[in-house]
Amino acid sequence: MTNWKEYKLGELIETVSKTFKFSDKKVVFLNTSDTLEGKVINHNLFEPKKLPGQAKKTIQPNDILYSEIRPANKRYAFVDFDSSNYVVSTKLMVLRVLDEEIISPKYLYYFLTSDEIVSYLQMLAESRSGTFPQIRFEEVSLLDIKLPPINVQNEIVELVASLDDKIELNNKINQELENLAQTLFKQWFIDFEFPNENGKPYKSSGGEMVDSELGEIPKGWEVKMVTDFIEVKDGTHDSPKQCEEGNYLITSKHLKNSFIDFDSAYKISNEDFVNVNKRSKVDKNDILITMIGTVGNLYYVGNEPNYAIKNIGLFKSSTSESFSIYLYEYLKSSFISEYYRVRLAGSTQQYLTLKVLRETPIIYNENIVSAFVDAIKEMRNTVINNSNENQELTNLRDTLLPKLISGELEVAEVMAEKA
Repeated sequence: MTNWKEYKLGELIETVSKTFKFSDKKVVFLNTSDTLEGKVINHNLFEPKKLPGQAKKTIQPNDILYSEIRPANKRYAFVDFDSSNYVVSTKLMVLRVLDEEIISPKYLYYFLTSDEIVSYLQMLAESRSGTFPQIRFEEVSLLDIKLPPINVQNEIVELVASLDDKIELNNKINQELENLAQTLFKQWFIDFEFPNENGKPYKSSGGEMVDSELGEIPKGWEVKMVTDFIEVKDGTHDSPKQCEEGNYLITSKHLKNSFIDFDSAYKISNEDFVNVNKRSKVDKNDILITMIGTVGNLYYVGNEPNYAIKNIGLFKSSTSESFSIYLYEYLKSSFISEYYRVRLAGSTQQYLTLKVLRETPIIYNENIVSAFVDAIKEMRNTVINNSNENQELTNLRDTLLPKLISGELEVAEVMAEKA
């Protein structure tokens, strides 16, 4: 580390507030909610006259967007695309490197998004008085950073980016498989074009349809309630105390579509964990659904879980792996999304009741469901395996990053271990 130099971050970067010059062309507006964990998640175009007053800042490639509010929410992004028609909210700091010969923009991004720095900035934000926990550029500029030579920075960036790229590739594969499975589900169970005994699409080939409470369904099919097949429960309504050691307590805000955000969750004692699980123990092949906040996020439990749940719906489909695969696709369908939407309770904050979940209607034919599960089971297994690999890659990345940017570990040592 003899060639490493110490700086205040304010010596290396600036905050950019250059005003965007609007024309009559549509633009992409980015607010804090449009960035998440390194990515811009919204690229929708808007008419300039319809934008809010905080739509002001310009950005360019290699800029870093960093939310001033609640750093722990990880509302940040690295600009790695043509951003000429993007305008950014004043609630997002636009951070730009002054000299790329001294610090790599991507290295700066990895430094600012490391767990240690995010936790420190969150602590500063919470120490300020105001409506929201908030940071300013002044706090960021005072951060201490030890910089290796630019060639070492680039080596670190290349190594960490290779892990990020693999995670992103797995996510893309999973999304494609999820879309394919849902397309097949719609074809078979919404349009009723499953293969008939001659391998032809059932409904369009003249297959007989009969009336039901959900509209026309193929002859020989049934409409049942989900509780005719499995139990439906919800998580604890209590608030167990946070502990340093123990098991995670997962709530609706931690449950995203297809993954659980353990980083923002807290642990509870073993005693509380056991007590919560007396009511709602989660097992492999169960399905979780958010009941409050962002209602309807689904998670298929592909591994043996070691967490408890609070205010989350629990479909105990672990009693039948085959049914769990069908039920997961069924619950993802636009039909069920709309079914739940019109049955939301509450005015200020809407929520799903356990009664509604238990009364979920299920369109069912054992032979067709079995054939469908056979057709998509390998897709589901691949999604689970990719998700498991992503968790391992994320853990590896989060372990290596602080050691690499502190100089405790060198890239050559990591590569030697991999060889």
